[in-house]
Amino acid sequence: MEGREETLPSCLRLGWTRSGEAGQQRRCGEEEAESVRFGDGAEEEDAAAAFGEELHILVTTAAVLDFSYPTLVETSEASYDAMFGTNARGTFLCCREAANRLARDRRGRIVTFSSSGVGSLRPGYAAYAASKAAVEVMTRILARELCGTGITANAVVPGSTATPMFYNRKTPEEAERCIAEAPLGRLDMPEDNAPLVGFLASNAGGWVNAKVLRYNGGTI
Repeated sequence: MEGREETLPSCLRLGWTRSGEAGQQRRCGEEEAESVRFGDGAEEEDAAAAFGEELHILVTTAAVLDFSYPTLVETSEASYDAMFGTNARGTFLCCREAANRLARDRRGRIVTFSSSGVGSLRPGYAAYAASKAAVEVMTRILARELCGTGITANAVVPGSTATPMFYNRKTPEEAERCIAEAPLGRLDMPEDNAPLVGFLASNAGGWVNAKVLRYNGGTI
């Protein structure tokens, strides 16, 4: 992979960040970008143009969670649609574009983000965990469908991470219970994610493919 940095090469990084209760969709790159909706046609070209002609890496990190933590019976269709719309459909759209646009010849990398909620089966996360389970399945199938392109596709699965999303509407006691479940005595940190994603995006990660990589300090 000539001309690429070993830490985290130049990349196509498309996703969505939550903006308000409506979960406004946004394109995220090295800098904050303007609002964009994928699937209408021209926006994909705009996104590709923003990152240059030769694209190497897609990392999808955005997620939406219903912070009322409803049981499945209490989950509204609107809440379900919001979570699947961003978590599953958003990843699908990004992966579809990446499969068509990323560099071939063992230089393309796709890294999606799932959640340890898929394995923990924690009450209150039914729709969210299901949307992330869809990401895992899509990623593994995509890796097989990309046979012959040299593009790898893997899903990374962090545990509960110390971000505003984790603490939203949790009491201190609820947060402490989550921390107590961790054998290493703390939550995941964002900086725990970067080395693994960087490895998968580097030359050294070129032989890792179609994997779901769970890392959470031993919680699950």
